[in-house]
Amino acid sequence: MIKEAILAGLAYFICYGGNWLLGQSMIERPIIVGAVTGLLMGDLSAGIIMGAALEAVFMGSVNIGGAISAEPASATVFATTFSIILNVNKDSAFALAIPIGVVAAFVMIFVNNVFMNIFAPPFDRLAAKGSIKGVTSIHYFMWFVKYLIPAIIVSVGIYLGAEPVQSLMDSIPDVLTRAFQAVGGFLPAVGFAILTKMLWSKELSIFFFLGFILVAYLKLPLIAVAVLGGIIVVAVAMRDKEIFALKNTSMSNNNVDLSDEEDFFK
Repeated sequence: MIKEAILAGLAYFICYGGNWLLGQSMIERPIIVGAVTGLLMGDLSAGIIMGAALEAVFMGSVNIGGAISAEPASATVFATTFSIILNVNKDSAFALAIPIGVVAAFVMIFVNNVFMNIFAPPFDRLAAKGSIKGVTSIHYFMWFVKYLIPAIIVSVGIYLGAEPVQSLMDSIPDVLTRAFQAVGGFLPAVGFAILTKMLWSKELSIFFFLGFILVAYLKLPLIAVAVLGGIIVVAVAMRDKEIFALKNTSMSNNNVDLSDEEDFFK
């Protein structure tokens, strides 16, 4: 289990740390983290499935500044690893992922707002001296330390938590397992509800209802709905472009007319 724990920490470091190395590349999202974890664990298919499912749960989770609602990368690593290594079913892994993501958020708040402050004085001194090389070096060193700490915590958590989790899953009665399955089925809906609440507006509501009708009543697959959505986006964009061009033409004509009137009265 030591090997799997190290690989889990590596997957976390690659995705969560690499996300901020050259700008926010979004590789810390569950759908990518699950795939990378599954690849390192030897089951890419299971990793993609778990990552895509957790992406639906954490899609509306937004972290702003020092306020972190949840940390989906560690939750995805734990859920994917336990699902592959311990054969934990997807719904039970869902139930494990949510509290892990919340706890990991508090860990990241401590690392960001407390621990990393120890680097502020030397960083300021190097900046005051105008040492570009020194500032660059400490910048990348801070990046390495910042994401190495939670990666180590993930590895230790996987190593120490595998046996207790396995014992816990073996001792869970069937009625509770079915409850986990029911809750797991609801979680993606909760994620989409959070995202919908952020995006909701009167102007966009018609498209939400259209998508619901296409799926619920016409039984169209999600790929077909996505293609129809793309077509609608292109059509609306072309219409807006035409309206914008007409407005510019109208403004230009008005300016020409005003210029002619001014010249006449002069």
